[in-house]
Amino acid sequence: MTQATPPGPSPLKGWRSLLLWLAVALLLRWGVIEPRWIPSGSMLPTLELQDRILVEKLRPKLKQQPLPNGTIVVFHAPPALVEAGYDPNAALIKRVVGQPGEQLEVRDGRLLRNGAAVNEPWRPEPIDYRFGPITVPEGSLLVLGDNRNASLDSHVWGPLPRQEVIGTAVFRYWPLNRLGPIRFSDLTGLERDEQLG
Repeated sequence: MTQATPPGPSPLKGWRSLLLWLAVALLLRWGVIEPRWIPSGSMLPTLELQDRILVEKLRPKLKQQPLPNGTIVVFHAPPALVEAGYDPNAALIKRVVGQPGEQLEVRDGRLLRNGAAVNEPWRPEPIDYRFGPITVPEGSLLVLGDNRNASLDSHVWGPLPRQEVIGTAVFRYWPLNRLGPIRFSDLTGLERDEQLG
């Protein structure tokens, strides 16, 4: 008497599993997290050219969630750049330095928020331009590249409408020797009490 061999896994079941995983991966990439790479030196020394990062996309979609000063954001090219001929599909990355209602200025080589100098220990040299003072309008953020003297940012094209934010940079996965979370300092907490006249 021969014993019947149990049927093997159905090829259809394997395809269903593959399609399910593919759908989950696409959903995560579309709505939760996506990989990006750094195309320029505007965020030096924090992010280097060709770094690979993960961008978390949930917080910007939750309108009540703040994007505090110090957060590194990825965003669509703002309207002013698109009008000037910039690729509307391009994404930029900068650091949030100003919230709605805050007054920002660059003077004497330093960033000032509401009249107080902001401590930026990672910046190797003074800022070589003058900007503001400007009060950030409601629904907008002021964003600057960490490499202040070589960054196309809010000091050139003005405040960033918050709805243009794609996500926040949270993790560097390449190169491996710098693998880890992207730390940002809440620059509000680092302001010095010094008032500039």
